[in-house]
Amino acid sequence: MSEIKPVTWYDDPSHFRKASRREFLFVGLVGGLGLSLGNFFKLRAEEAALAEVIAPKAESLIHIFLPGGCAHQEMWDPKPFAPIEYRGPLSTIDTALPGVKFSQYMQNTAKIADKITVVRSMTHGEAAHERGTHNMFTGYRPSPALQYPAMGSVVSHELGSRNNLPPYVCIPNVPNEFAGSGYLSTAHGPFSLGGDPANKGFKVRDLNMHDGIAPERFERRRSILNTVDEHFRTVEKSDALTAMDSFYQSAYSLVSSQSAREAFNLAAEPEKIRAEYGAHDAGQRMLMARRLVEGGVRFVSMTYGGWDMHANIAGGIQQQVPKFDQAYAALITDLDRRGMLDKTLVMVTSEFGRTPKINKDAGRDHWPRVFSVAFAGGGFKRGYVHGASDPTGSEPDSDPLTVENMAATVFNQLGIKPEKKLMAPGNRPIDIVRNGEVVADLLA
Repeated sequence: MSEIKPVTWYDDPSHFRKASRREFLFVGLVGGLGLSLGNFFKLRAEEAALAEVIAPKAESLIHIFLPGGCAHQEMWDPKPFAPIEYRGPLSTIDTALPGVKFSQYMQNTAKIADKITVVRSMTHGEAAHERGTHNMFTGYRPSPALQYPAMGSVVSHELGSRNNLPPYVCIPNVPNEFAGSGYLSTAHGPFSLGGDPANKGFKVRDLNMHDGIAPERFERRRSILNTVDEHFRTVEKSDALTAMDSFYQSAYSLVSSQSAREAFNLAAEPEKIRAEYGAHDAGQRMLMARRLVEGGVRFVSMTYGGWDMHANIAGGIQQQVPKFDQAYAALITDLDRRGMLDKTLVMVTSEFGRTPKINKDAGRDHWPRVFSVAFAGGGFKRGYVHGASDPTGSEPDSDPLTVENMAATVFNQLGIKPEKKLMAPGNRPIDIVRNGEVVADLLA
């Protein structure tokens, strides 16, 4: 390879053009601030470097939420050398990472462990389902004074829609009261599928025009509605009217765009791909999530299963994990081979973990002190285990990850500054994430 000669200012004749009056004023301003031009450009270079750090690495995010409190010991963080009352009833399996084991039903995920980041030191202090769920969906502890927006609504507010698709979609339905827009406009609330993609004959609710309505009639109705809306907008200014107008505009764009509607058409997937994900709720929901981010949806929130296993945890895990394992491994593999994984962040969370000791009913109870979450793509490291729980899975043993730091890191990867302030009612500025720091160790 031939040597590339660096270009200096005197090599480029365009630098000898006549300076403008604005440039003379600019140089005078810099000098008035006590900066030399060299120092000024050094500061600009540092600003540019900072901008590069927060540049978006991910275009979309798929949040897979396992409601009920998923046991880390029976999935991501088994304790094979702990006493049986801590270890639990399951065995372990080797992964693609030397020395790293998952629980026995995570066979497919074990094979793609070199593509994901597992955090074994997630921690917070909320042992009630509602409060833990609020934490993981919003990045905030619950407050009686303010309803915080879900992360998906923040993404909708900050990034908007692409390709006429809703920016924030929930599969199969809006899962809980904390998945909404909070203090933000209801225009940034989630779009719900209104049904399970795994069900036979599944169709997204209200996605198509009714039979007998021609495109001309459709547009005429839109024009009439716009006229009515404009009248009421002059009478009353309110979030409800603004949000409803935004809702209708989004709905019209979605219904009138064939390419946008096609993103929801799960039947268009080849049978081989559908079988790879699995002909069950976990598989078809994750496949739908992939289609949506591929079409342009920015944030997909998906729930699967019930993980509140106070009794017979062996039976509960056997029922829930194999389907999750098949679908999750297929999703990561599919995104990777399509060249989408680097631009799509996949996040698996639950509201908390389960107690270190097996209880009298052969189950585990609520435990927020330490549990596991997983990330893939979107600029996160591949083949990495972050932090550790102690030998009995009771406390973080190293590198604890707080909810605030997790949220800050996720927003950072989407190109959203976590320290940015949004406006709550009463013109109250609220941080997107309060006291959160980006965890560089998680990032590639």
